[in-house]
Amino acid sequence: MSFANRICQTLHEEHRATIALMERLEQLMAKFGRGGIPDRQDPTVARMLGDLSVGVEAEVARHFDFEEHQLFPFLEAVGDSAIGEHLTSEHAAMRPLGLRMAHLAREASANGFDAASWEEFRKIGQELSDRMLAHVQKEEMALLPLLDEVMDAEVEARLYQDYVETM
Repeated sequence: MSFANRICQTLHEEHRATIALMERLEQLMAKFGRGGIPDRQDPTVARMLGDLSVGVEAEVARHFDFEEHQLFPFLEAVGDSAIGEHLTSEHAAMRPLGLRMAHLAREASANGFDAASWEEFRKIGQELSDRMLAHVQKEEMALLPLLDEVMDAEVEARLYQDYVETM
C-alpha cells in the first residue's frame, strides 16, 4: 500500500515494522512455549529482546502520542471524532502492555529468563501482539485512508515536520 500523504506513508511504514516485530515475537513464543526458556545469549533471542525494548516503547509512546495529540484533533476539527476516540481507547489498553513488555525485554536481556519471568513475558507478549495486530489493521484500513483523503498539503507539511523532528 502506498499513500500520497507523507504522514500516512511514514505511519504505514511504522505499522509494517510493528507487524514484523509482533510476528517475530509470536515465533519466539511458539518456539519455546511453556516448556522451554529462551537463552538471552542466543543471537536471535538477544536481537529480539533489543528490538522489543526499543520498538514497542517507540510505538506506544511516540507513535500513539502523535496520533492522539496531532492527528485525532485534526480529524475532530474536520468532523470525524469517532475514529480518534476508538483508537485512543485502544491505545490506553495497549500502552501499559507495551511499556511492561519493553521493561521485561530489557530485564531478560540483562539477566535472562527464569520460569516465572518467561511466563509473564509470554502472557504480556501474547496479549500485546493480539491487540497490536488488530489495532494496526484498523489504522491501515480506516485511519490512514481517511487522513490521506482529507488532509491538505499545508497541514500535512506542518504535521510531517513535527513528527520527523521527534524521531
